[in-house]
Amino acid sequence: MSDGKGLQGVAVADTALSRVRGDIGELIIRGYQIADLGANVTYEEAVYLLWYGELPTPEQLAHFREKLVAQRPIPAALLALMAQFPHTAHPMAVLRSTVSLLSFYDAAADDITLDEARAKAVRLVAQFPTLVAAWERIRQGKPVLDPRPDLDHAANFLYMLSGDTPNEDAVKALDAYLVLLIDHDFNASTFSARVTTGTNADLYSAITTALGTLKGPAHGGANQKAMEQFLAAAATGDVAQWYNDFRDAGNRVMGIGHREYKVEDPRARVLRPLAENVARSSGNGYWYEIAAQIEQLTRQDDYFVSRNLYANVDYYSAVVLYMLNIPVDQFTCIFALSRIAGWTGHVLEQLANNRLIRPQANYVGPTGRVIRTEE
Repeated sequence: MSDGKGLQGVAVADTALSRVRGDIGELIIRGYQIADLGANVTYEEAVYLLWYGELPTPEQLAHFREKLVAQRPIPAALLALMAQFPHTAHPMAVLRSTVSLLSFYDAAADDITLDEARAKAVRLVAQFPTLVAAWERIRQGKPVLDPRPDLDHAANFLYMLSGDTPNEDAVKALDAYLVLLIDHDFNASTFSARVTTGTNADLYSAITTALGTLKGPAHGGANQKAMEQFLAAAATGDVAQWYNDFRDAGNRVMGIGHREYKVEDPRARVLRPLAENVARSSGNGYWYEIAAQIEQLTRQDDYFVSRNLYANVDYYSAVVLYMLNIPVDQFTCIFALSRIAGWTGHVLEQLANNRLIRPQANYVGPTGRVIRTEE
């Protein structure tokens, strides 16, 4: 039984967006199994489903895509500010800061009516890829590229990042990744966004809060840490020896185990073959092989087996993103490119029946103290 620490096992609100059943390895998005969505819908379709409760008709999808495409450009004044940022700034710090700055260019930033919040949600989903790609180009000293209206969400991001029209396998891999990460019940960043919304703060504040929460290595930052360990293992030339030394030093294998899942993460089941496909099509299967070898070693390790710790979504997503030539320190930003739809969906749900979220704490400090003064 849960002791309630970290609010584990404590239901704080109702949601119709997603449900996690960690005991059986199930993630449901609006009634659909995540594996079904990851294999069969685009990110734009998944966003529509999350916000409106049903998959779009072809006409609805075309209209929704037009709305997203129209909102992709970011203010020129913001780009000028970004050009002055230190190139050493972490991409997540830049994304968090630029989302906050976007409120400067929205005359209705503080309007949290549902209609205005929905308009802002469309804008943020559309502009996140532009912000992330723009920062990558800026810090590399390359010109920022305008969004291409002829490309869908994932393809447009890869184009803005590299300047090249991406191949079909790369687009399919990134699009599936974005679908798989779109929402995940009341995870830490989603909860923080809802807490901020509960104070009647604006949408930009809620998403800035969520980004700050996602940055932590125990949440969205885990995919970066997972890839860093694959790179470290590869550098030794002996993955098995690296694993033994790594575990003997008491280190945690990033991407193995999950707070909710006591069986394999259902998203990992989709990402594993996806990573293998990208490895084959790119001719760069080395990184997939390293990840697969380390995963196999964990399945022979009593520590992981006895605790039912399996590969989670961060584990193979790290390999997929790396093989798509996305810089390692951008991985958490790519997570945010997906989860922005979930965050805004939860903000909309919170606004529809808003109430301040104010949990209690168990006070364990001293009592009965008195300030005594000398007479």
